[in-house]
Amino acid sequence: MYRILLVEDDHSLAIGITSGLRMAGFTVERAGSGARANIAMGEKHFDLVLLDLGLPDQDGLDVLKTWRVREIGTPILVVTARDSIEHRIEGLTSGADDYVVKPFDLGELIARVHALIRRATAIGMDTLQHGRLRFSLSAGSAWLDDEPLVLSRRETVLLSVLLRQPQTVFSADQLRTYLYGSDDGIESNALSVHIHHLRRKLGPQIVETVRGMGYRLGKID
Repeated sequence: MYRILLVEDDHSLAIGITSGLRMAGFTVERAGSGARANIAMGEKHFDLVLLDLGLPDQDGLDVLKTWRVREIGTPILVVTARDSIEHRIEGLTSGADDYVVKPFDLGELIARVHALIRRATAIGMDTLQHGRLRFSLSAGSAWLDDEPLVLSRRETVLLSVLLRQPQTVFSADQLRTYLYGSDDGIESNALSVHIHHLRRKLGPQIVETVRGMGYRLGKID
């Protein structure tokens, strides 16, 4: 099920959009301001963002530009009352993938959401790139500077989880669930061992420790 972040401060409009998207099979989370949207994007993975530009705390275009500078590649569909051609051009050149003007037909909006997700899925279906690292999801294989890496099965799973959601901080328990499911019989240091092996093969910063929270994808030395 695809997850959508709706960034909209108009409560009644947000309810209508959310209801329509959920009926279409999407999971929807709402943020009513730019600050809350930034927090949500830093904590979770979303397959698409519906972004209003008239937010109460900052201009939505500034939010959009910040995400693109941070290399967040999530598809973004701008939904706004700004209807001039200049506004459309500015939104698209700032990094939006599509632009819809209010008022709009909910059916058309959902169709555009489907189209953007299909396009993003087709583009990023198999190969993930992270600096000098390339990873094939279908093959479960990784290359560093085009040289194949030898990874264990669980190292491969751990790396793929981090690469799929590069902005997300995962708790140790979350990562253990990905690696071992609900098995309670694993050793307490098993996750640390896999992280150590990835750091040895890809550099000490590839798995970043976030104090008091967990781990996220880091840089390759």
